[in-house]
Amino acid sequence: MSGLRKLRQAVQQDFPSAVAELSTLVGIPAMAWEAFDRAELERAAAHVAALLRGTGINDVVILQAPRPDGGPGAPAVVGRLPARPGRPTILLYAHYDVQPAGDLTAWHSPPFKAVERGGRLWGRGVADNKAGVLLHLSAVRAALRVLGDDLGLGITVFIDGEEEAGSPSLPQLIRDNPQLLRADVMVVADSGNWQVGVPALTTSLRGLILGTIEVQVLDHALHSGTYGGPLLDALTVLSRLMATFHDDDGNVAVQGLAAPEPTGDDTSGLVPELDEAPFRADAGVRPGVQLAGSGSLTSRLWSKAALSFIGMDVPSIALSSDTLLPVARARFSLSLPPTTDTATAMNAVRRHVQDNVRFGAAATFLPGGQTKGFAGDGSSPAARIMRSAMEESWGVPAVCMGVGGSIPVVDMLNTLCPRAEILITGAEDPDSRAHGANESIHLGDFENAILAEALLLDRLNSPD
Repeated sequence: MSGLRKLRQAVQQDFPSAVAELSTLVGIPAMAWEAFDRAELERAAAHVAALLRGTGINDVVILQAPRPDGGPGAPAVVGRLPARPGRPTILLYAHYDVQPAGDLTAWHSPPFKAVERGGRLWGRGVADNKAGVLLHLSAVRAALRVLGDDLGLGITVFIDGEEEAGSPSLPQLIRDNPQLLRADVMVVADSGNWQVGVPALTTSLRGLILGTIEVQVLDHALHSGTYGGPLLDALTVLSRLMATFHDDDGNVAVQGLAAPEPTGDDTSGLVPELDEAPFRADAGVRPGVQLAGSGSLTSRLWSKAALSFIGMDVPSIALSSDTLLPVARARFSLSLPPTTDTATAMNAVRRHVQDNVRFGAAATFLPGGQTKGFAGDGSSPAARIMRSAMEESWGVPAVCMGVGGSIPVVDMLNTLCPRAEILITGAEDPDSRAHGANESIHLGDFENAILAEALLLDRLNSPD
């Protein structure tokens, strides 16, 4: 029996257990914010550790490190099968923590109870990123079953507990445990596929900076009828400033955000173009709403800057009074081209604020978090093996794609092991609705992803 056939059989036999284990993990509402019960993080970490030991990995530890503010970080789980002398090590990363469920009335079924419906599994965190956890564990389980004593490849499974909160304690945890996490190849299973039935290797991520802009025009609030006219309220001045961040076509208008440089790989023919109709359908764009920006859709999603204002400090309509607001604040999220330096971008936004605030208002720029982008190589040796494994698993060629979001751990792992090949995969698809209501994964693609990773392990174990 060929290696592919044996691994496919092992994955198929184990798949009901993988779905059941994923469903149980979905039932643990682990959220790494102080507003939520920390005990759920500890329960999830203990459960993942038990799953690792059940997979056949006995060297399992739960690690913690302090956050920069001194508070305790979330527990991370590391399981290891050491490499035999002269053999490489692969690190498999995912995270068990999730986003809050949000408006419960928007869910078709309870968010923290996994439900199988229409060939998909539904529940908060099922796609982002608990499927990644079970993808790794199930692939390792299949590889161990088929290879047995012939497995000489080192395997490290690294499961984070606070990725959705920005992994604040993870840099310290990595600094404290460098030897535990060093590897030659790293697989970050926190992305997805091109579409249902078409696998993808993610070869670029945009960077990210966050910040807050404050505008002040008065020492205190004033009656808008008595003083309005000569004076503009802070919200109006802030709104005019916010409008300067995009040109008339919707492109980001901040000077100094450089476009990415070509990576030099030979995968250009594997990078697909996205059509507008499926994009609008996947995103739920309402009829008549025009798409913003210029250039191809994929460039606008993957390689160009994108800025959104994600929150404001102003009175709600229900609590508003007939006054001129003295102060108003807006928080922005700016996705950056993959190779743009985050510090350079932060300074560019600061300059834009100072150069574009009107009417002599006092404008304060408060920088927030930042994450570097990632420009990978889809033609590297490990990437070629992964793409081949995906094609054998799905039965169609794999594509290379970018992702507009950011994954902080990628830069951290790249800093730890700059020579390691980093592969970004996952179980999501365009309709997974990660972070939103009714999150789900396609079960057929989930099974295929497990098989592809098991094939990767097999081929890294026997590269010849």
